[in-house]
Amino acid sequence: MSGIFSKISIFLEMIKFSHTIFALPFALTGALLAARGFPTVSQTLWIVIAMVGARTAAMAMNRLIDAEIDAKNPRTAVRAIPAGLISRGFTFFFIIAASALMLFAAYMLNPLCLKLSPLALFFILLYSYCKRFTSLAHIVLGICLAGAPVGAWAAIRGTVDAPAIILGAVVLFWVAGFDILYALQDLEFDRSAGLHSIPVLLGVKGSLWSARIFHLIMIALLFTLFSVMSLGSFFLLGIVVAFLMLLYEHWLLKGGDLTKLDAAFFNMNGYISVAIAIFTAADVTMR
Repeated sequence: MSGIFSKISIFLEMIKFSHTIFALPFALTGALLAARGFPTVSQTLWIVIAMVGARTAAMAMNRLIDAEIDAKNPRTAVRAIPAGLISRGFTFFFIIAASALMLFAAYMLNPLCLKLSPLALFFILLYSYCKRFTSLAHIVLGICLAGAPVGAWAAIRGTVDAPAIILGAVVLFWVAGFDILYALQDLEFDRSAGLHSIPVLLGVKGSLWSARIFHLIMIALLFTLFSVMSLGSFFLLGIVVAFLMLLYEHWLLKGGDLTKLDAAFFNMNGYISVAIAIFTAADVTMR
């Protein structure tokens, strides 16, 4: 029994389960805005379960499909599958289980969520293969995570409306921007292996500017959402806080210095999503 728990622990570390915090707050933001207040406990629970299931399936699938590539990359050769810590079969089992969990949560929410869930699984699968044939893998990853707030909105209202699309686009450009920065650390390996990414296409300087532009678009879209939904001062303050955090993130990586990538990628992006969710909650509560 201890061996099973040990493998589960290794699996959760492999998929960086703790980093679910990146997209989950945006899912909750979508739910808060759709409800114009706080959704019910039941709705919140199933939204969280659907989000966790989708992300677990996505990360596990990516690790499984990329196992051979990861084994050749010194940075990723220590990951659980290439290192032989867990098997492909064990990982595949969790992909099926997590996908089933997401589908069941979607079923418990409403018919639209259930209809949209296969589309989410399609983009999850597509992303895992993207870097083999296109530099737009970062965009596809953004689309995958954009499904979190769009799905949460659909869970509350049973429709997909313009504000949901705008918030989804916010997440798309946010994720694509920071994923470009994250991909910089594998630039030389990806070039030698014939893999595709924005860093391979544009180099360090071009990648830094691409990420900056994407994040400026993200902020512009937040202002658009603020206007379309006639939101209040707390949401506006959240936009300002997110902008300042993004400025700090890019300042950490100025000149292509990747020594602070962990702080820029893991810490700041977690803070950004949580901050927006908190200020959204404050805004809908006060209004």
